[in-house]
Amino acid sequence: LSDLLFVGINAFLVLLAYPLLWAFERTFNLTTDLTLLELSDLNRPIFKRMMIEANGTYHHSMVVGSLSEAAAEAVGANPLLARVGGYYHDIGKIAKSGYFGENLRKGMQNPHEKLTPTMSSLILESHVREGLEMAREIGLPNRVSAFIPEHQGTTLMQYFYNKALEMDPEVDERDYRYPGPKPQSRETALVMLSDTAEATVRSLDDHTPNKIRAVLSRMFEARIADGQLDDCSLTMSDLAKIRDAFTHVLTGVYHGRVKYQWQKDGGEEQQDSDTEERVIKPEL
Repeated sequence: LSDLLFVGINAFLVLLAYPLLWAFERTFNLTTDLTLLELSDLNRPIFKRMMIEANGTYHHSMVVGSLSEAAAEAVGANPLLARVGGYYHDIGKIAKSGYFGENLRKGMQNPHEKLTPTMSSLILESHVREGLEMAREIGLPNRVSAFIPEHQGTTLMQYFYNKALEMDPEVDERDYRYPGPKPQSRETALVMLSDTAEATVRSLDDHTPNKIRAVLSRMFEARIADGQLDDCSLTMSDLAKIRDAFTHVLTGVYHGRVKYQWQKDGGEEQQDSDTEERVIKPEL
């Protein structure tokens, strides 16, 4: 009877655990690992919408999440928080997905070609504001929604700033910077670095480890010189570990593959020439 009593008390306390956890999180502005695990579920509506409406951003965010998690483990930060922050950092791009490079496909016209640099910079900046609005709508905790503005910090939209300089040498650089704030924690700083690393390495023709490591070193130096890492607690030793973690993950993402025999025999070119005919060649 005493054992049954303890079992009953235990079952009652387990039933109380989740509502009490919810109350404690709201009262003390905490985000537990249980909540982070729920937020990492890729079946959530926000991720399904991102996959359909901003497919390139979705896959970019998945890689950023993996990079951030690996780097967080290397420097002793919170890997789960970093991964979840990476998943949500660009949700604001869903609203205007066609204005962001990762969502443009071959043959699609870049809409920025018809816009002024000022208008383009406003559209890019808007993904932070719209991301924060979406975060409020879906009830993201403050600890996670902080990744949305902080992953951009006060970085310069270099391409559109240079374009504006060609039109007006007196242009103010501050008009082409994100509003910030700069990363306030190691986890948001990791997502900032992961975001730039994924985009930069993707643009390379050579994805060897040495090339990736060299590009990452240059990128880190640029972020330090721009003061983007001033408000977080990352050290130079941490940055070396982050670079190694990024190199390991990105080398795997862009790994090489041996071509099949039909590709070596010119099958790819033959396939392109047969596209208009819609004929399936048995040898292909």
